[in-house]
Amino acid sequence: MPKLKTHKGSKKVFNKRKNDYKIGRPGSRHNTGKKNSSFNRKNRNGSTLNSSDLKRIKTLI
Repeated sequence: MPKLKTHKGSKKVFNKRKNDYKIGRPGSRHNTGKKNSSFNRKNRNGSTLNSSDLKRIKTLI
């Protein structure tokens, strides 16, 4: 069986951590000037990928 190619779109979105993957939160890309500062602060950290999606994403990356 040939090697699987990495999915370039998901490679740019997910960042690998020690045990899981980091993903950015929705709503943090643009138009942040009109949003609450608390909302912007929470979005800076990002969030971890759900464990149910982890197996599916590992095959892409």
